[in-house]
Amino acid sequence: MNSTDNSTTLWLRRFHPTADSPVRLVCFPHAGGSAGFYRPVSTRFSPDVDVIALQYPGRQDRRHEPCVEDIGTLADRITYELLALDERPTVFFGHSMGAVLAFETAWRLELKGTHEPTAVIASGRRGPSTTRTETVHRLGDDGILAEIRLLDGTQAQLLGDDEILRMALPALRGDYHAIETYGCPPDRQVRCPITVLTGDADPRTSLAEAEAWQTHTSGPFRLRVLPGGHFFLTGQQEAVNDEIARALERA
Repeated sequence: MNSTDNSTTLWLRRFHPTADSPVRLVCFPHAGGSAGFYRPVSTRFSPDVDVIALQYPGRQDRRHEPCVEDIGTLADRITYELLALDERPTVFFGHSMGAVLAFETAWRLELKGTHEPTAVIASGRRGPSTTRTETVHRLGDDGILAEIRLLDGTQAQLLGDDEILRMALPALRGDYHAIETYGCPPDRQVRCPITVLTGDADPRTSLAEAEAWQTHTSGPFRLRVLPGGHFFLTGQQEAVNDEIARALERA
């Protein structure tokens, strides 16, 4: 039986619970990220939208749980959690690794024929079937920190706090293992529209790689290039929110 409550669970976090919103937004964090990254998004859209941010194992209050180091397994578990919710028009938003998880979860829900999203917004990630040789997860701690500095992510603020850093590194390594060993068949598609957001100076996603998302939907495709690097969304929150609002209105 599906649950219709608006509670927080280990996996699904609501910062502004609301019982009767007509639409839902599910947010998928980046590698090493947590549900709290999307608190400003929840502030922006609640209570008109049921905003859910995913909390993967291995971080913050789930740091004592082992990380899930496989994208397919992680998408399976997220799918199971979302199937327990009441069904309503839903938009998926994912950044970086979260974009891939949003796509894979949408694909699984479409196969089941229930709870599928009305749109996927993929931010800061190349098309699922594009490939690069990346082995950050095999590096030592210094190598992982160098990658964080290159991407200029929000985790950079943790570099001066040894205690927090020690807690964050296992999740970063586990997530990098998951995304760097991920492979997607070139013919895997979702039916829902895909909107892709990319930074014009992202060292991990070229314009051509961002455009490659188009082959993974049989529905409408939209690409928007914004100023910034891999974490362009932290400086372009208003523009990102506009894209989310656009998708929610169509939902």
